[in-house]
Amino acid sequence: MPNLELTFTDSETELLRTAAAASGQSLEAFVHDAVLRYARDNDFRARVEATSRLVADKSADLNRRLR
Repeated sequence: MPNLELTFTDSETELLRTAAAASGQSLEAFVHDAVLRYARDNDFRARVEATSRLVADKSADLNRRLR
């Protein structure tokens, strides 16, 4: 399995360690899950934004025709 090396400041590392401990996960598992969750959320957010633009465009066209 490929590895990915990330660099954090001391304070960032401590923040991650604290959050990982609070969640009951190892630091590695916590960072892994957080990165994947962020990537999935961004993909979902992009799809929602695209759909919202499509609906707004269709609504604007319909509103113009109804005037």
